[in-house]
Amino acid sequence: MDRGTYGSKIHLITERTGLPLFVGISGANLHVSQALIPLIKGIPPIRSRQGPRRRGPGKLHADKGYDYSHLRRWLRGRGITHRIARKGIETSQRLGRHR
Repeated sequence: MDRGTYGSKIHLITERTGLPLFVGISGANLHVSQALIPLIKGIPPIRSRQGPRRRGPGKLHADKGYDYSHLRRWLRGRGITHRIARKGIETSQRLGRHR
């Protein structure tokens, strides 16, 4: 990967049905893992029929680009269950499958 590339990346978080919750744009030279925390913090409060508004997602599915221990710890600290494919171990084709 060339760190000096010009351009931008579009980062998107959606709910399970595909409805976009938050969109972020970053420089092409920013690592993908550095964009995850601002994306999750940018999700607006979610209305629920019962109880207070939820401040964040309950579960997060991500690909191998987000396989970093500091991101896993940060998600666990916020009470978000994560399913992130591991580099060299799991295939990303199974990501999101429920059995």
